[in-house]
Parts: sequence; C-alpha cells; structure tokens
Amino acid sequence: MIDKSNSFDLKSPTPVLERSDTRDLRERILSLSASEARKLGLSKSTLHYLRKHARDIGAFKIYKRVLEKLCN
Repeated sequence: MIDKSNSFDLKSPTPVLERSDTRDLRERILSLSASEARKLGLSKSTLHYLRKHARDIGAFKIYKRVLEKLCN
C-alpha cells in the first residue's frame, strides 16, 4: 500500500458457490436400488458412498462420470 488512507475497505466480491448435489439428485440417489445402480454402471461401493453422503446435510462431491450416469 503506497497511499495513506483514512479508511480501510474489506469489501470483496462474494464468491458464487455452485453445488453439484441438488435436492432432486439426493432423492434420486436414495431411491436407487442396487440392481438399478448396477444397470447404470455404478458399483456397490460407489452406491454406498453416494447414499451415505446423500443422507447428510452437508455438500458432497460427485465425480463427473458418476454424475453423468445418474443424470442419463
């Protein structure tokens, strides 16, 4: 800072947060049966991970390939 100022501005643009786990997607994950998931090409461990995190309140990561399989 070169110039002397009487005020200090901490305003910064607010970040835009985009979640990949919408409410509809969470409901879709929780309603999937094991056989339906297998037909989509999802393994048991992937389905377990998705169900476990879909029940939680917080955001979770869904990999691009898995998201493509769920949305088709």
